[in-house]
Amino acid sequence: MTNYTLGSWITSDSLPIVEVMAESGFDWLCIDLEHTMIDYEGVQKLIIAIQSKNLKAYVRVGSNDELIIKRVLDSGASGIIVPLIKTKKDAIEAVNNTFYPPVGARGVNSLSRAQKYGFGFQDYLKKVNKDTHLILQIEHIDAIQNLEEILKIKKVTGMIIGPYDLSASMGKAGKFQDKEVQKAINKYETLMNKSKKLFGYHVTDPKQDQVIAKIKKGYNFIALSWDTYLLGQTCRDKLEKIRKKT
Repeated sequence: MTNYTLGSWITSDSLPIVEVMAESGFDWLCIDLEHTMIDYEGVQKLIIAIQSKNLKAYVRVGSNDELIIKRVLDSGASGIIVPLIKTKKDAIEAVNNTFYPPVGARGVNSLSRAQKYGFGFQDYLKKVNKDTHLILQIEHIDAIQNLEEILKIKKVTGMIIGPYDLSASMGKAGKFQDKEVQKAINKYETLMNKSKKLFGYHVTDPKQDQVIAKIKKGYNFIALSWDTYLLGQTCRDKLEKIRKKT
């Protein structure tokens, strides 16, 4: 098996939940700004909690937007996941939004948490372009068709596929066994296995067999479900077992 990391998705603005998950053995956690009500103040609070447990704190931003990405990175995120990348142009824009010149075009700031509120700016400036991770979300059939070109962008750390949105973009939402959807996923897997970039997948259903199957296929950046689903599924499983025996 390849070397891999396991993470999970954070959708609730809850310090106790994040701290419990951060102490559970994950390698990283990703805070979701795209489909949740977490705000910027909440993001910074959760980043601090995750990093205090020596985990990488990623943030999935809502869009490939300069202001959103800048604020998240200034809050101290270890890296970002940018949704709905479709073309090489989109990927280049994400690089520009993520990295300082000369690599990108991110506005230079020395006032925020990432720069130790001005007291660590020079040290931050020396290492930020090297240390910041940029993950692109491949979740549209156009992205699959353009993936070879997208993979040529050097400062992109890796990709993570969004199978639900990918299948929906093909008019086959959730039909993962459909031949055309499988063909698209297989193309993603083939190209990513040839690349040296992180090769990601979000296994939403917390079943260990599905995770192991992805690892055997070469995936090395895997998200296991998300916070509220893991909590809810654990409660349901325990209650079902109790009620079957009483």
